[in-house]
Amino acid sequence: MSFQIRQASVHDLDVLVPLFDGYRQFYKQSSDPARARRFLAERFAHHESLILLASDDHGAGLGFTQLYPMFSSVRTVRSYLLNDLFVVAQARRHGVAKALLIGAADQARALGAASMSLATALDNTAAQALYESLGWQREQGFCEYGLTLA
Repeated sequence: MSFQIRQASVHDLDVLVPLFDGYRQFYKQSSDPARARRFLAERFAHHESLILLASDDHGAGLGFTQLYPMFSSVRTVRSYLLNDLFVVAQARRHGVAKALLIGAADQARALGAASMSLATALDNTAAQALYESLGWQREQGFCEYGLTLA
């Protein structure tokens, strides 16, 4: 399977929306393309995330990853949260996710980041194996907590 990875822009919304909606459905959310479009358009409008898009030779979307900038006060450095990674079913096991992860690390490095982080479901063992094959290490020193506000 032949594909390209590139940084997405607001002009890619028509390709990104079905991918993002598919990602949300993977995580048990109802399909809502309008909501997906609004969310992505806001990220682009406010320069709040970096999205890499994988597409085939005809421009069809195969997958994406979305990174959010963060900063470490302790280390006084920039880092990125790899919050979203999704590949359509027919493109899985063809190196798309791996290429997106490598592209994300390259982009983060180019933007001066010292590290990246991500979280995945405990039962997502296929993704965990991929992350670890690329040098990602499971956090051992901290407990992660969340607080739902809305």
